[in-house]
Amino acid sequence: MTRGRRGKRTKEMINIAGERIDILFDLAEEEARAHNLPRANRYVELARKIWMRYNVRIPARYRRRYCKHCHAYLLPSVSCRVRVSNGKIIYFCENCGDYLRMPLLREKKRDLR
Repeated sequence: MTRGRRGKRTKEMINIAGERIDILFDLAEEEARAHNLPRANRYVELARKIWMRYNVRIPARYRRRYCKHCHAYLLPSVSCRVRVSNGKIIYFCENCGDYLRMPLLREKKRDLR
């Protein structure tokens, strides 16, 4: 692979970064299910470094899977609590105690399609 000018991100590099992010989140889920949370958190940290380095937009399916405050992997009933209140889904991180609130409206629209 030849190097272009500094900061140049080719489509190939972005696709590889996306594949690596997918793999790392799959591994994080396996480790979290096995109650190995430090390793799951490390996989999320590595995925974060990849998407920040290659300026890749984080896929929507992974936005709810990690805590935006402490960057821990969130798996319901293992590393976070999930509640529904006032039309919002609330994820409570067991690691740092921070809340992640998402509107329930999108969920209802997705189910209707």
